[in-house]
Amino acid sequence: MTCLETIQAYGLRSIGIGERLLPRSDYTLCQHFTLIGSGLIWNIYFGVLALAFGFVLANALALAKAAQNPWLRKPAEWFIFVFRGSPLFIQFFLAYELLVLLPKAGINVLGITIETAWTTRAWAGALFVLFLNTAAYSAEIFHGALKSVPKGDVEAADAYGITGWPRFRRILWPTMLRLGWPAYTNEAIFLFHATTLVFFSGFPAFQQKGDALYYANFFADKTFNPFIPYPIVGFYFICLTLLLIWVFGLINRRLNRHLPSNLRGRIRLRLQVIR
Repeated sequence: MTCLETIQAYGLRSIGIGERLLPRSDYTLCQHFTLIGSGLIWNIYFGVLALAFGFVLANALALAKAAQNPWLRKPAEWFIFVFRGSPLFIQFFLAYELLVLLPKAGINVLGITIETAWTTRAWAGALFVLFLNTAAYSAEIFHGALKSVPKGDVEAADAYGITGWPRFRRILWPTMLRLGWPAYTNEAIFLFHATTLVFFSGFPAFQQKGDALYYANFFADKTFNPFIPYPIVGFYFICLTLLLIWVFGLINRRLNRHLPSNLRGRIRLRLQVIR
């Protein structure tokens, strides 16, 4: 089988497209790169969705933690403290054990049976844990940025009669994002790296549709040589990290486009006058 045929057969295997059986012999370097790259689709899936949903929840938690009402502030503080204070692997384990306790036949709500079997699958249960974990860390970042908003900006908004939701949308929220974005970029990188822990969690890979580390472990077990598949995983994640840095850098420049340091002045040609 040529390398092109290998890519066609195993390039999308992790999502159920292509060859169903894994290679049994003659493990080539092309098979390593193809199957591990195929598994990376799941790592990107976990990272992108957890980051997207976690961003929304993190903003809500940051506002709740900054609120004066204790009924809003205390639950947000405890949520952030629990998920930041406990290891992610323990969160995976506890979440899986709790989800297994749900009735296998589903839960009956007002005569409608809600299926629960899917919650123990990695694509749902592990994503839920990553979503809550990154929301807690991101909320602490945004809360610190919200507290760092210059008082002069708020006072200027009050002077112009901008209060309530318009003040938050036009003054507080953009400034909060601008101040917290570099730290949030680091959290996004850590989140994508943390997706490799799904392989070690209790959530099973359905029909061998595992992530990058799943296939790397497969090759390491078959060839008894971990120095080929695991560096390939590291190479893929380095490329993914560079992509994240580039994307978040574009967003950061967009958020800071109004600052004087980012404004490009026009080149003015002046004739030299000899006196």
